[in-house]
Amino acid sequence: MDGHSHARQLLERPKAFEWGVRPNFPRGEWTAALRQEVARCVGLRPPGPPPQPRVVESVRLDGYRRDALVYESLPGLDAFAFLLVPDGLKSPAPGVLCLPGHGRGVDPVVGIAADGSQRPIGQPDEYASDFALQCVANGYVALAVEHLSFGRRSSPVAAPMDYSCTMDAMALLMLGETMIGRRVHDARRGLDILASIPEVDSARLATMGISGGGTVSLFTGCLDERVSACAVSGYFCTFLDSILAMEHCVDNFAPGLGALVEMPDLAALVAPRRLFVESGTRDPIFPLPGFQKAVARARTIYEDLGVPERFGHEVFEGDHVFHGAGAFRFLNETFG
Repeated sequence: MDGHSHARQLLERPKAFEWGVRPNFPRGEWTAALRQEVARCVGLRPPGPPPQPRVVESVRLDGYRRDALVYESLPGLDAFAFLLVPDGLKSPAPGVLCLPGHGRGVDPVVGIAADGSQRPIGQPDEYASDFALQCVANGYVALAVEHLSFGRRSSPVAAPMDYSCTMDAMALLMLGETMIGRRVHDARRGLDILASIPEVDSARLATMGISGGGTVSLFTGCLDERVSACAVSGYFCTFLDSILAMEHCVDNFAPGLGALVEMPDLAALVAPRRLFVESGTRDPIFPLPGFQKAVARARTIYEDLGVPERFGHEVFEGDHVFHGAGAFRFLNETFG
């Protein structure tokens, strides 16, 4: 047996917090213990004081205002985000944290094309759908966060690397942290910002992300109970069928996580809050069979908890892209 097969055999064993073999003690204690262990595995930092965002640019666009914000995520480390506020809000609206995937950064999510032009609402970006604009069209306030290592937060790299995520993720592992933990930390600071905005109803907060942003959306929903609903595109799968079955960026990995759970077990940390997941039929890196296995287990978790209607999923014709049709129906049902 080769080393790879042996490693997979170890990973296929029952997990310490696998839903079907969970120990017989109160769910609240079990959930708290799992949340603590997941936070430890990803190296999640303590929350710290709420950030004080600075508006570095504010523009009026067709139907909404877009503010560019800079805020301190950790001492000496600034983060960047775009805040989109629909025109004509008569009462506080739901707030959605929009999380981009692996690529050129947050700009496509707010409809800024590669040439710097602004796409109007209703004309999605071909590279990474502009779901922050779709949030505005649905009457939500959106905060689109720039991930560490992409866009404005990318470090200089040497060819052939396009982005600094691999280099930065390995550096974080050497520090006993992970890229997942750092990005979830930034996302939680984003929730602080959304909750502090007068136009946002802080009791109605959601996360939404594609690919690497789907990772952050799911883990933020697991680790921050302020999230009412979590939408995950192009990520929800089994670890064995996705990040452990083919080459993936180092920013997908967290030491020890595979001994705790398979990915769909993480749904137990979102439940009984609402969770929606989607996948394309031709997604090459989070394949459909793995998505279907993950959906089956997540559905079981929600059924066992007596809230099957709070879990939703959609399969669409396409590859590794954001779709969103079912996700927005789900959010609209969540927020009324």
